[in-house]
Parts: sequence; structure tokens; C-alpha cells
Amino acid sequence: MVIIAGIFSFFALLAATAFLPTSAGDPWIVPEKYKKMKNPVKSDAESIAAGKALYVKHCKSCHGSKGLGDGSKAAQLKTDCGDFSVAGFQSQTDGSIFYKSNEGRDDMPSFKKKIPDETDMWSVVNYLRTLKK
Repeated sequence: MVIIAGIFSFFALLAATAFLPTSAGDPWIVPEKYKKMKNPVKSDAESIAAGKALYVKHCKSCHGSKGLGDGSKAAQLKTDCGDFSVAGFQSQTDGSIFYKSNEGRDDMPSFKKKIPDETDMWSVVNYLRTLKK
């Protein structure tokens, strides 16, 4: 009975901490649903322009004009802003980028309320895809 109580306590603790934000440097876990999600917005000139306008308004101050993580606010943050031009970032699925942008973590805010239209957020993803090296 003690073993069962111990196992139950372990799983209760695991469940309670599963949705807490992770600390900087920890892998950013993306739910499978989002990893497999396809971008419903065609990556064309109109979508990329809309995504760029939103990026300039909401993202540039931290991530920089070319997505290198060197924006004017980047030095004030506890976490690294990352580099959107590197293969590691570009190899993520569109759904993963969408999820991370929507949810945020640590210094990265959630953009669910700032960019509530999913079409707009998908356009930002399309724009981020243009920032390759």
C-alpha cells in the first residue's frame, strides 16, 4: 500500500509540474498536435508582407531586424533571443514555430492576445521562413 501511495504521489507531482514554464536553456517542448500542424496560409508576397509588418511591430525590438536575436531590448533579457536564420530554427515545423510564438515562455511573451488572428500569426511564420542565411 505504501508503494502504491508513493507511485500515486510521484504521478501527482509530475502532473502538477508538467505545465509549469521551463527555465532558460531547457528544451522547449511542443505538443505533437502542433508539431504536425500544417500552415494553412499560403506563403506568398501578401502573407510575407503582412507577417513582416507584424514582426516589425511585435518582435523586432528583441529579435532584431534580421531575426538574429540582436534587437534593442535583447541585452536586457535573461534569456537568449535566438537566431531565426540558423538551420536549427529553420528545421522546426511551421506548427512548432506557431505554438512557441502563441504560447511564449520565460522572457518571450505569449502573443495570443497581441496577435489574436491565427491567419496573422501564420503569416508571421511565413515571414520568419524568409530569414534564412
